[in-house]
Amino acid sequence: MPYIDPKEVERVKQIDLLTYLQQCEPDELVRLGPDSYCTKTHDSLKLSNGRFYWWSQGFGGKNAIDYLVKVKGMTFLDAVITLGANEIAPPIHSVGKTTQPALAAKKFILPAPAKTNADAIAYLELRRIDPHIIKNVMGNGLVYQAQRKGRPCVVFAGRDKTGMPRYAALRGIGCNFKGEAAGSDKRFAFRLASQINARSVHVFEGAIDALAFATLTLLDDREWRNLNLLSLGGVPAVANSNERTRIPQALTQYLSDNPHTKRIHLHLDNDGPGINAADMIASALHLRGFDISIAPPPVGKDVAEYLMTQMKPCPPEQVSLQEERLLTTERSARKAKSSQSKER
Repeated sequence: MPYIDPKEVERVKQIDLLTYLQQCEPDELVRLGPDSYCTKTHDSLKLSNGRFYWWSQGFGGKNAIDYLVKVKGMTFLDAVITLGANEIAPPIHSVGKTTQPALAAKKFILPAPAKTNADAIAYLELRRIDPHIIKNVMGNGLVYQAQRKGRPCVVFAGRDKTGMPRYAALRGIGCNFKGEAAGSDKRFAFRLASQINARSVHVFEGAIDALAFATLTLLDDREWRNLNLLSLGGVPAVANSNERTRIPQALTQYLSDNPHTKRIHLHLDNDGPGINAADMIASALHLRGFDISIAPPPVGKDVAEYLMTQMKPCPPEQVSLQEERLLTTERSARKAKSSQSKER
């Protein structure tokens, strides 16, 4: 067995996974947000704050060695040699600062509104969001239509407690695009505040789930505006299965802004990552004295899908003229592109 200086072992233990992938496997990195990633090979392996968690396998790690051993199957010795051979420098440690390489923060700019919200309204109507709720959130500037690369998208804006826009989730209309505006701060993900200063909050993975829950509440003849509804902006990456003290950024910020909160309802997705995240978040919150309930949708993958099962199918004649125009335009564009390809 080759001898390796203990100081070298300690040195390579300081190399985080993001640094390793950036220098040795850059093609594996897929950016999900301002400070979160997954890998191309394993899209359920999430990276955040220098750590990673492989949701589909139920374990995580805190550095590049953990990744090479647990994910790539290397021996500990081979992992140390690999990191040393690539001459990867660990992040510079400094008092009061993170060990991650400093990244220039992108300035957040809320996407410019389109001239009309017609396509966004049609999108929300087809997702069965109640018209009164659509009118309310659009009237408050929390949801609106914008353009992305020449195509319409829905913007779900998030603000801080002063009302300053700090976040924007983007959802393509007529395509599967999902993303966030550059510079978005996930601490201020989309939320709807109660009009009665409620002491509880309902938590979801996405903004559309929050709107779907509001619609379900309205269908149950209850006042949806009396609820606090919070989107996390996706399932958060966590360090490892033994670390029970991590709470998503958006929820941490919400609790800081609303210290009177006593009860938290977790309505995360009804799949492996959602269930695991709900369990870990609930454990952390329980330790902090909160009253917790885990309530995934009884049917379907998420709350938005569950809403669709509770509503009658939308007859073709009731689909808005604007959405029908959009669909027609999309079909025409595809036919034109196909014709051009054949001519070539």
